[in-house]
Amino acid sequence: MIRATVRSVAKNGLSDTTMATVAREAGLSQGIINLHFQSKERLLVETLRYIADEYNNSWEKALAGAGPSPVERLVALVEVDFKLPVCDRNKLAMWFAFWGESKSRPTYRKICRARDVRYREELGALCQLLIKEGGYQGLDATALATGLSAMTEGLWLDLLISPRSITREQARNICMAYLASAFPRHFSAPPMLEKGP
Repeated sequence: MIRATVRSVAKNGLSDTTMATVAREAGLSQGIINLHFQSKERLLVETLRYIADEYNNSWEKALAGAGPSPVERLVALVEVDFKLPVCDRNKLAMWFAFWGESKSRPTYRKICRARDVRYREELGALCQLLIKEGGYQGLDATALATGLSAMTEGLWLDLLISPRSITREQARNICMAYLASAFPRHFSAPPMLEKGP
């Protein structure tokens, strides 16, 4: 039902997603959806929680599998942002739909903020380790982490609305080039690929 909700929101947007559209996507009766969730709002909140948890689990798993160095850990975070299941067009559509509504929906804002805060704290801590390790002067770890996070979300938007103009690999390489410009003693800029088909 959650996956069906993701597909419905990606196709129809939040406002035009209904219990009926989700039931059709899931191949279930609307009564089953109503029984489990009682309301469209509850279904949407649970779907947002699900994709937020999936995102958190994905990057935590990537960190657990990365080496101990801050370089390896930052690379793992960038990699996870541009691979499935995170970088899926339907899920990207969901994120942007919820972000668009978060100003007027405190529950959405709270869930999205919790996801953002934890991730940016991890990015900031890794940037701080690199600054110290590399003896970089005049760099602000929080600003660098915020920049990387904002760049990732902007690239997600490009992948969502202009999928033929950029690939996931190109998006990943743009983020790696950003890290190389900030930490030249730790990263080298990747080759930029030709534009997508």
